[in-house]
Amino acid sequence: MRTALVVTAHPDDAEFQAGATIAAWTEEGIEVVYCVITDGDAGGADPEVPREVRARIRRAEQEAAAKMLGVTDVRFLGYPDGRLVADLALRRDISRVIRAVRPDRVLMQSPEINWRWLPDAHPDHRAAGEATLAAVYPDARNPFAHPEIDLPAWTVPETWIMAGPHGQHYLDVTSTVERKILALREHVSQTAHV
Repeated sequence: MRTALVVTAHPDDAEFQAGATIAAWTEEGIEVVYCVITDGDAGGADPEVPREVRARIRRAEQEAAAKMLGVTDVRFLGYPDGRLVADLALRRDISRVIRAVRPDRVLMQSPEINWRWLPDAHPDHRAAGEATLAAVYPDARNPFAHPEIDLPAWTVPETWIMAGPHGQHYLDVTSTVERKILALREHVSQTAHV
């Protein structure tokens, strides 16, 4: 395990859903790369902040939070927040990141509804999960899929799903949970009011 790619719908999803795990990976020397599909321009508690300003704020917060966990490579795809669909364009864009990063592991959101904790089943989360799964298999590994991507095909050896309804693998993150909390505090626009 040298490289992991974390694909999420919004800034802050990685920290909320897997921040302590990501911190544990970077402590082990694993390079972690984020692919954040939207800029989070529809999220936040202050209705006076325009969407374009909110997007800049959320990008900066995401980069600061990622650094707290040891992640220095954050890639934003720029899709509109709250309107994500698992279409061919999104699959292509995630496949491009997979082929560029060449990860040994992809950590993604669940395409399924988690009825025990509905916030994990946000429609954008599920669309991100569905599109990422299709990008992992079959798209990124198929040299004939998305011929407009000028990068060699890549087969991801491991795929992990976070916050899904059917947990099968758990890590002890006692030693890194404080770093997760510090990273979450960087998302001021999302956490200052709670």
